[in-house]
Amino acid sequence: MYYNAYMSRTSRRSPAAETARPRIVAYIRVSTDKQAEHGVSLDAQRAKVEQYAALYDLDLVAIEVDALSAKTTARPSLTRALSMLDAGTADGLLVVKLDRLTRSVRDLGDLIERYFGARGSSLISVSENVDTRTAAGRLVLNVLASVGQWEREAIGERTSAAMQHLRACGETTGTAPYGYRVGADGSKLEADAGEQRALALVRELRAEGLSLRAIGDRLTAAGLTPRTGSKWHPQTVARIADAVAA
Repeated sequence: MYYNAYMSRTSRRSPAAETARPRIVAYIRVSTDKQAEHGVSLDAQRAKVEQYAALYDLDLVAIEVDALSAKTTARPSLTRALSMLDAGTADGLLVVKLDRLTRSVRDLGDLIERYFGARGSSLISVSENVDTRTAAGRLVLNVLASVGQWEREAIGERTSAAMQHLRACGETTGTAPYGYRVGADGSKLEADAGEQRALALVRELRAEGLSLRAIGDRLTAAGLTPRTGSKWHPQTVARIADAVAA
């Protein structure tokens, strides 16, 4: 669902003053279509972003709305909002609360890296008082990203230790980890040549400091594909890099 903001504004600002106002796309979300039809939560979120934009003199160019859960960032309206940042038609993204954007610390870290870090687009959250246009807002967001990185590394260390033990024993349970396949007898792990190439490239590119998205692009360019689908997403690259020992 897409809602144009108040494009025909009655403000008497000069053209130069209007141009100087940050252009913001707001994103609001409810979890189900039923909630969207009921409208209360959406109306409350819409009112808050409009009030915030008016209070801080932001040019609210659009409001994007999804009626989907936050289990993935692959949501139509969120994709449109982020594409406006890519296209330069919006300078920042405004949400009522960060959990409207995502409930996953990992996904938040990916979004920060892709859109709100060195890239320079602003992320503003009304409830958490996050505004990356300010030093304090950037600090809060960096803390959240650091917590996410710590969580990924801690999970990776635990998983790596477990997988090393399995490989040492030549055994596996359930689905084989990326880089390996279950042998013909159904209990032994065997190295998969193609996936091992992908793992080696991931380790090499991470050591060079490339972003998860850039690593995915390089994997695709090398003709290496994930087990499911044909495109490498940052989350997929992160899971593989964390789950298997370097």
